[in-house]
Amino acid sequence: MLVDHLLVVECQPEGLIEQQREWQERGAWSSTGVAGVFRDLIPERYYEYGIASVYAEFAHLRGWLKPDRVLAPDEHAHMQGTVRQWAAEDRVWTDVVDAFGAPSVLFGSTNPSYGKTLGYLTENPQEPMVSFHLWNGGNGDAPGAEQTWPPPYEEPLLLAVRFGRGPFRQTFTFTPEGRRRLPAE
Repeated sequence: MLVDHLLVVECQPEGLIEQQREWQERGAWSSTGVAGVFRDLIPERYYEYGIASVYAEFAHLRGWLKPDRVLAPDEHAHMQGTVRQWAAEDRVWTDVVDAFGAPSVLFGSTNPSYGKTLGYLTENPQEPMVSFHLWNGGNGDAPGAEQTWPPPYEEPLLLAVRFGRGPFRQTFTFTPEGRRRLPAE
């Protein structure tokens, strides 16, 4: 709703519709929006932070996003060049922060009991945000499963890293844990 209002203020009320078309062309939009695509990739209830990261990319392109921190262009380029290989091993939240520093944007809380997405970006909105999608179980791995509390892990597990402007599913690099946790089709 806020996006619609901001676009009207900018005299571009069709901006979101155009963005949704682009997302659809990339495979990032379904009949249930971005949520429907994430539901097929990230365990239940933890995809909401991934959805927020997609909208944040749009906000960054529009100049609306005010990150907590921006990466220098060389730091961002190094991250993009190494992160796919780095994610070939199982990782946790502190591994991400130790390797890449504090995120530019945190989607979710700082509480380690919950999943979250960490976003890293530069000042240049044309450079893709690098998003780390973290999950901490506890909400049932199968439909109808009881919620587990406390969560089974001390801190969230990295399931996937996402960046790039190509076909949406191809922008994901799953960790071994992320591949094991892919929702059944």
